[in-house]
Amino acid sequence: MAKVFEDYFSELQADMVSICLEYVNNRADVIYIYASYELGEYGVDVFYKINNCVVQKHKLNDAVQRFGDKSEYLYDVSRDRQIAMLDIANENLRKIYDLCRELNREMPTEMKLVYDVANNKLDATYSYDLKYSNDPEKISSHIFDEWFVEMGGKL
Repeated sequence: MAKVFEDYFSELQADMVSICLEYVNNRADVIYIYASYELGEYGVDVFYKINNCVVQKHKLNDAVQRFGDKSEYLYDVSRDRQIAMLDIANENLRKIYDLCRELNREMPTEMKLVYDVANNKLDATYSYDLKYSNDPEKISSHIFDEWFVEMGGKL
């Protein structure tokens, strides 16, 4: 059977999840991916739930259980790794845009992907309304931060 739009779209989302899971060496409980596209601007960011702590990608080690001088596991949160992960995720978002344009589908302005690692379950919500472009004060990172706090994170 030939692939349809939804198959390609799902594959690109799955690739975004895969690279974000690889970033934490498959050691997270939940992955939250925020992707936005408004008026030609692309943006992707990610945060995680680890050990019941909601943490941003550069603060993964804040969720690590510490035992005296030893930690159960330390994550490599180097700037290079963060940039590499986001570059790949942004490239996937651009491919989603290209796919939507090529097949004459509406491009979501916002995608919130929530991946439950233990259950291998991806939930996605999409919006097609402008979230920040029509607001003189907001940018996509503000929306990301709001979602991070809403999910239990502390800025």
